[in-house]
Amino acid sequence: MVFQHPIREAGIQIPKGTVKPQEDAYQAVIREMKEETGLEKLHVQKLIAEDFWENADGAIHNRFFYQICVYNVPDEWDHQPTGGGDEEGLTFHFFWITSQHEVQLIEGHGDYLNLIFN
Repeated sequence: MVFQHPIREAGIQIPKGTVKPQEDAYQAVIREMKEETGLEKLHVQKLIAEDFWENADGAIHNRFFYQICVYNVPDEWDHQPTGGGDEEGLTFHFFWITSQHEVQLIEGHGDYLNLIFN
């Protein structure tokens, strides 16, 4: 599942978010998926990768990539994220891809798609 960000320069992305101080990564992925995608029926299958990644501004981020199953989901849908912050008022267009080369994701977002599409 990927989404087209309404700000053209932000491109096509995978759902993502941050871990709040009182959360672990597992709790955060469930919360972020619900906020960002609007999906409620989901199951976290497994952690597929963890790494440290340097942003263009030099900030280092500890990233966690999870494989998630979702149920009763349309082929495409629009959702306005509910987490606030920079995403408030935006509408994301979600859709499914069937291979790691189907779309060009923004830098860093496709790093582990080979572990899903193998």
